[in-house]
Amino acid sequence: MRRALTYIALVVGGLLTLAPLLWMVSASFMATGETAVLPPHLLPDQPTLEHYRALFTRLHLARNFMNSALVTVTATVVSVFVNSMAAYAFAKLAFKGRDTLFRSLTLALVIPAQVAMLPLFLILRTMGLVNTFAGVIIPYVAGVFSIFMVRQYLLGLPDELLHAARVDGAGEFRIYRSIVLPVIMPILVTLAAFTFLSAWNDFMWPLIILSDEGRYTLPVALANLSGEHVQDTELMMAGSVLTVLPALIVFLLFQKAYVRGILGGSIKG
Repeated sequence: MRRALTYIALVVGGLLTLAPLLWMVSASFMATGETAVLPPHLLPDQPTLEHYRALFTRLHLARNFMNSALVTVTATVVSVFVNSMAAYAFAKLAFKGRDTLFRSLTLALVIPAQVAMLPLFLILRTMGLVNTFAGVIIPYVAGVFSIFMVRQYLLGLPDELLHAARVDGAGEFRIYRSIVLPVIMPILVTLAAFTFLSAWNDFMWPLIILSDEGRYTLPVALANLSGEHVQDTELMMAGSVLTVLPALIVFLLFQKAYVRGILGGSIKG
């Protein structure tokens, strides 16, 4: 009985979580004004794709979709490469002040990201990277949490394996590429999923750093669209579906590796 009640509670909780998302998808196929009728419709009377066509033809949201794809994919690839190398250095390379430097970095975890946005913006403005895609991507290149997560996973890699490779004459980059990368692939998939979801869904930083509407990412463009079409609920729901769908697909594709990386990192750490 206790197990049955637990399953029932989990099912109810899952349905309550999914209900807004399912209604969002349903509303995106409704005709204009159908979401405002009483009693509210759960399913469209006559499904239509007019709102999706409007997003890509009349409102040119395809450009913003491609902007988000460019920023997200680039940020994910560069983040995985840079953060994994930094984590390898902190975990397996002996250099003066390593532990002190790492402890200093971990202190940044308690600082809210919003606090760092102003100094980061001023630095990028000095570098001439305001209103550029590079300015959007740079904050994802190296993250303290990403380095910490991969480092904890790397601590479980035997030092003897690396020493044997050094004795055979392998350089550090060769060791990283041929030995370390295959071993830490599960946590790298986890890191890639984290970075992809964060970069794709990020609204605040692209809003701050970008001023040209032609370079807006999808969340920023959708927010501006809601101001102009605040009464067009169905159109907003179609835009929301386009924003959520890529992140959902990425998570479902890498779900097993994602969970395996999280569990492996916690055990090895």
